[in-house]
Amino acid sequence: MSDDIRITLIKPEITIGEEIHGTILLNYAGRFDSVIISSLIENSSDIVGIELINKKRVNSPYSRLSILKSDIGDTNMIEFVARTSHIPKGLPSSIKFRASLIQEHKEIASSIAYIKIMT
Repeated sequence: MSDDIRITLIKPEITIGEEIHGTILLNYAGRFDSVIISSLIENSSDIVGIELINKKRVNSPYSRLSILKSDIGDTNMIEFVARTSHIPKGLPSSIKFRASLIQEHKEIASSIAYIKIMT
């Protein structure tokens, strides 16, 4: 894992329908074009929609979101809120969040965090 970017989720597990709060810390001193946040519910086709970025509502809550460097501004932290309507079948489900730094269409650093949805 690189220290250039770090994704952190506030809680290790959530209940069905609960908001997921997280932060992305940027420590990269070089150039980059954007940060991509993506999410995946393992063993499911359900999605996690990212609803808020730095307290601003996202128009279409997709499971993969690109944030341009110009939209990030001078801050080195991105806060986000996501939500899913996924209902685990029996065992808890695991959601993987990945944050990536992109420069000229190439990933230069990434970080991964997991959270469980409890039944």
